[in-house]
Amino acid sequence: MISDPELDGAGETRPAQPAEEPPPRGGEAAGAGARRPWLWALGGAALASVLWAGGLYAFGERLAAPEISYRATQNLCLDFEARALSRIAGGLHRYRPLNRQDDHPAVRRAICQLQNGESISTLTVHVRVDLHRKTDPGPEFDALSIPLFAEMDPRRAEEVRGLGERALLLVGPGGGSVELKVLHGGAVFTVTATGTGSAPDTPADTSALRAAMVEDARALLTALKE
Repeated sequence: MISDPELDGAGETRPAQPAEEPPPRGGEAAGAGARRPWLWALGGAALASVLWAGGLYAFGERLAAPEISYRATQNLCLDFEARALSRIAGGLHRYRPLNRQDDHPAVRRAICQLQNGESISTLTVHVRVDLHRKTDPGPEFDALSIPLFAEMDPRRAEEVRGLGERALLLVGPGGGSVELKVLHGGAVFTVTATGTGSAPDTPADTSALRAAMVEDARALLTALKE
């Protein structure tokens, strides 16, 4: 509606301004205002989808089956000749080697146990080969308790260079047990030597045992290499 004419400061009349129209309700303005957050939400959802897809792809890369460059052994006690260990502890294959395989869809596992005596032995050797088919064993390998061993005695844990991707030697309390673990792709090799009786009882005395374990583990990796 139009109001009555008004007088300005000079006594002249000027047309009255149209009365301010109330904002439309539910019309175009409301629709335009509603479209903006909708488009923003749509753009945000698209961006989130892209980021989610990228993250899923990266996650899938981490979960991809690890590369295995070693064949599955049919008889680990035959493939693990233990020549170096036999030189320092006597023939390890003469006394009923124990051999076992487990063909699980996630991990193909082979186990061998050797000892240098029939009823009484001074050295028992456990060998295990795990071929991981589904997930990368690297993070689990890195979670080994090497810091705990190092806190107890720095001489009890050491890295072995030039064997697989990573290799660790762990000496148990008293030096009566030594474990060598080797990681290479999806394959994990474990050799554990446990002594009794006249076995070495200090880390310093296990130097020959550790060297023999590394030599025999290297020979096993070569024997199973595809």
